[in-house]
Parts: sequence; structure tokens; C-alpha cells
Amino acid sequence: MAFPIVYLHYQNNFQVTPLIYALIAYGVISDYLDGFIARKTNTISEVGKMIDPIADKLCALVLFIYTVWIGWIPLWFLLFAMVRDISIMAGSYFIKKKYNKVAMAIMSGKISVNVLALYWIAVFFFPDAKSVHMFLMACSVTLMVISWIDYFNRYRLIMRGAKFN
Repeated sequence: MAFPIVYLHYQNNFQVTPLIYALIAYGVISDYLDGFIARKTNTISEVGKMIDPIADKLCALVLFIYTVWIGWIPLWFLLFAMVRDISIMAGSYFIKKKYNKVAMAIMSGKISVNVLALYWIAVFFFPDAKSVHMFLMACSVTLMVISWIDYFNRYRLIMRGAKFN
């Protein structure tokens, strides 16, 4: 979904068109539904627990790189988010390698991702709302730090033998 959104936005002089709205809505709804259906039908798999967040991260990465490239989001913010996410994914990799099981996301991480998405939405749809952007960026950084600490603490506990999922 990210590449068509970026292409259309750029081709339309940074204007959000009805098709862009539709693509974003489709992406959000389909991402929610696949997880919801997997939980309700009890078809959650270890592969799905790995692939879904990676796909989400790659999509978000493309959208954030684009908004950095056009100057709407600072580069330092993108780099900070990437370092955080890569370190969390590395921890997940080591947990998977040791226990052959994927650790589910934690609540502070889910909250952080949602505020991060809200920040991107505010920047993308309301590029002139600078004070809102600053507030949401500060909230995002704060929540990313908190969830990063939570993930690190959970990683330490799991690697010492604590049960998870």
C-alpha cells in the first residue's frame, strides 16, 4: 500500500486525493481484519506473528522515509524510530532462536505504534498544523522510549526463563 500512496501524493503535488484516502483506509482495515480474524478463528501462527509486524514496519518505513524526504518529518526522528525497532526485532529474533516461539507485542509497544501512526497521519493530512505535529512527535518519542525499556526488560526476563505469551 505504501508505494502507491507515495507515488500518488508526489504526482498530485503533495495533495491528498480520494484515492489516497481509500488506499490508506483499505490498508488500515485489512491490517486490522487479518489479525482479528486470526484471533477469532484461532488460526494465529508463529509465521504470522513474525510476518505481520515486519510487513507493518516496512510499510511504515516507506511512508516515513517519504515524509522525511519531502521535509515534513525530521531525519533524526526516523533514525531514532529505526534504531528502536531494529533493536526490538533483534531481541525478538534471539527469543525465537532460543525458544522457537515468537513473543507477542506488549501494550506499551502497541500504544507507541498507534501514537506514531497518529503523528504520521497528522503530518500527512494536515501539513500546516505544526504545533500538533510537535506535540505528537514529543508524545511519540516519549512512548517509544518507554516501550523500548519495557521490551528490553521483557527480553531480559524471557532470556532468563520467564514464561511468555
